[in-house]
Amino acid sequence: QVQPVESGGGLVQAGDSLRLSCAPARRTFSGYTVGWFRQAPGKERIFVAAISRSGGNSFYTDAVKDRFTISRDSAKDTVYLQMNSLKPEDTAIYYCAAGNSALWSKMIHTTARGYHYWGQGTQVTVSS
Repeated sequence: QVQPVESGGGLVQAGDSLRLSCAPARRTFSGYTVGWFRQAPGKERIFVAAISRSGGNSFYTDAVKDRFTISRDSAKDTVYLQMNSLKPEDTAIYYCAAGNSALWSKMIHTTARGYHYWGQGTQVTVSS
């Protein structure tokens, strides 16, 4: 079992930027698809972005397209979520998750059921 650990959350003003990091406490992300999800109070956990095992493919939800960028650094064994032009609507707990599917598919990697290993989350709060 791989254990993702998120960091980089905080309190920012609308329009600011944050970079979230996700690294494995055990084993390695090598061979895993990695995704980011978020959950606001009273809301369901929803998909944000995902990156393939090699880093060559990615998906984004429309709400963050053109503002967020997901990337991975194999040498550091870390996945990043660069968040620019943050809005109050982005306020949520952000979770990193890893999946071991051999396929790269929108149907699999944009839903929670496509991932098996989840971090504890990091809080992102964006004020007006």
